This record gives sequence, C-alpha cells and structure tokens, in this order.
Amino acid sequence: MSHPTPPEVSAEVLALRVRVAELTRERENLVAMVDILQGIAGATQYPDILAVVAKKLGETFDLDRCSVFLFGEQPGARLVASYEDPTIRNLEVDLTRYPELQRALESGETVHIPDVSQEPSLRLAWPMLTLRHVRAVIVVPIKWRAQVVGALFLRTRRSLPPLTDEDVRFVQVVAVTTARALRQAHHFEALLRDGTTANEERAAERRRIALLAFVRRLLERVDEAQPEAASEAALDGDARGELDRLVGVALTVFDEQLGR
Repeated sequence: MSHPTPPEVSAEVLALRVRVAELTRERENLVAMVDILQGIAGATQYPDILAVVAKKLGETFDLDRCSVFLFGEQPGARLVASYEDPTIRNLEVDLTRYPELQRALESGETVHIPDVSQEPSLRLAWPMLTLRHVRAVIVVPIKWRAQVVGALFLRTRRSLPPLTDEDVRFVQVVAVTTARALRQAHHFEALLRDGTTANEERAAERRRIALLAFVRRLLERVDEAQPEAASEAALDGDARGELDRLVGVALTVFDEQLGR
C-alpha cells in the first residue's frame, strides 16, 4: 500500500524540476550565443551577420517569426533578415504597420507584449495573429553610439511556454552583440573603400609622373632647331589621328607597367 507524499516533499520536487528547467534553458541560450558568435565571426558583410542572428534566434525559441530591421535617416525601415524567409535581404516596410517597432525606435527601449490579443495597438493585426496562434511580440532595439539603428523582432507561439525575463535579457545581449558585429563590418567596409581610393590615387600619381618623364625625354631627343612658325595646325587629319593613337598606346603601356 502506497503512502501519500508529504506536501513539503512535493513542493521540493516541484521546485527542483523548475530549477532544472531553468538551468536547461540557460544552457540552451549559452549554446545559442556561442553558435551566433561563431556564425558571425568570419562575416564581413552586414546581411550575412543579420541572417545568422535571425536564423539562430528563430531556431532557439522555435519562433513564429524572427526578423531584423534596420532604420535609416528617412522614415520607415528595411527588413534585412528573416528567419521564416531567408531570401529577404532588403525589403522596405511601412512603420505604421508595426506600431511595436515604432515604439522601440522612438523610446530606445525593449517592447515586450506578453499577449498580443490584449494589446490595443495591434487591433488591426488581431485576425492574422490569431490565425497564426501568436502569443507574444518582443522588439529589442539595436543601438550604435546610443542611437537606435535597428531592431530584433520576435513573435512567439501559443503552443510553447512564454519567454521568461531571462530569455528577454538573452535577446538583449544578442542585440548588443549584433551592434558590435555591425560596427566591425562597417569598419571593415570603410577600410576597403579607403584602401581602394588610396590605391587609385597612388596609381594616378605614378601614371602622371611617368607620363611627364616620358614627354620630357621625348622633347630632349627632338631637334630643337624647329621653325618658329611650326604648330599643330600644320598637321593633317591623319597625322593628328596617329598622334592620338600613340598617346593611347603610351597610356596603356604606363597602366600595364604600373600594375593598375
């Protein structure tokens, strides 16, 4: 005959199970962060970085939707990465359709709507959100030098447990990591642009020096005893065309020799 479990033992077991679930979730979040860091470590283009972030967050929480938006100087936003549709890379969107995104942009704070069915600002979207069984919406700003430059946009499913405060803090850490990765990518692209410009300027300067040296040596070998009345007007069309051709050949030679 079995004996009933004392209430205090049942409470301890329940508390232990809750703690084990919390530790398991923390471990999953840490693994996800490592995967994100590994995924963006070698990425130098911002679309690749954001695609990694959207994909990993979507997989970690089994989201209905996970998107990354970037904000520019002009009103509106660009959808640059999407978990549910990886082909999306640069889609302009109207912020009036995303009041929660607009709130995050204006406040610079995380917007967490635990139950979309109780959010008045999403009234127009209720039919669609109900059809997709959406539970919550979380928007975490991506900041660069205190300015909101983008946002992580997450929608959770009603069939899954709600995200905890720890989960939200994890997404905030991902947003900070994303901002740093974007800054590094921007710096890398700027270095490439500056390097290209500098190389072009150096090549142009070398070309100019070579051309001047060529002309100087050519003039040194020409007989200085020329009639004072001699001028380019005395040349016929064929001669002028030949001069133009020779100039073109000389410039081509300079470019090849200078490695442009």
